[in-house]
Amino acid sequence: MTSDPDTAEVDRHYRAWLRSCLDQAADHFRLTITGVSVFGWRLRSISAPVHGPDGARWLRVVTEEHQWLPADFWTGNSDANIFTDLAKPHVLDVTEWDEPRWRRRVRAEIMTVLPGEPCSPTDVLYTPITLPNRWWAELHRTLAVIHSTLTTRVNADQDKVTQRVRAVFGPQIDLPVDQWETVHGDLHWANLLQPFGLLDWELWGQGPAHTDAATLYCFSLLAPQTASTVWDAFPALATRAGRTALIYVAARLLHRVRMGDHPELALPLRQLADDLTA
Repeated sequence: MTSDPDTAEVDRHYRAWLRSCLDQAADHFRLTITGVSVFGWRLRSISAPVHGPDGARWLRVVTEEHQWLPADFWTGNSDANIFTDLAKPHVLDVTEWDEPRWRRRVRAEIMTVLPGEPCSPTDVLYTPITLPNRWWAELHRTLAVIHSTLTTRVNADQDKVTQRVRAVFGPQIDLPVDQWETVHGDLHWANLLQPFGLLDWELWGQGPAHTDAATLYCFSLLAPQTASTVWDAFPALATRAGRTALIYVAARLLHRVRMGDHPELALPLRQLADDLTA
């Protein structure tokens, strides 16, 4: 998070608190934690493999400040239970409680466990990956189901797109979105499994068309061979709507770069944006 000694000490206590929340959730559901816990992005969550009367499960605990709730992201994983024929985790049970000391709301979710391993240990792909045709076919099928599903959930609206793009590229940039669809919203390599599976449905909802393909492409830029494969797999990226999605996703990821995430992506994302906005 930071090298400042005082902040580092706060982070240490916060991590310990997150672990205690995970333990509390496991006790509530009468589960036993069986593996190493994993912290989520910027310590928003903590997860771990667990075991209970019905076998192996995955336990995820997420926290948020009350001012940002209610919000679509808070219930994204459980709302995604409507996708019953896709290779994805299914939320089996949920509990929530308040933590006055940290002024946060806590949500714990028990999920089914998918077979397979992440395509990458990080969101960004650093080395080329070769995947069978059936994997790509299942990715296309999954995205087709998502994109055709009607929902009132929102991943990004026009105001968010405009705000993010202008914050990164300047107030002179105008990026009207002409096509919208339901998107997964976080299609990166750590959320994709082989054999095929798709994790982390927190952010799914309506967004610019082709956001998912654009996201996967941008997270592949440091592995040009795979980036080329992604480009070829999604011809719509070369369309006007695809260009819009690429500019938006590049702006979103460059915002994260400014926050300290994946600084190595800054140059290729800037080059991509320059090409698209020329």
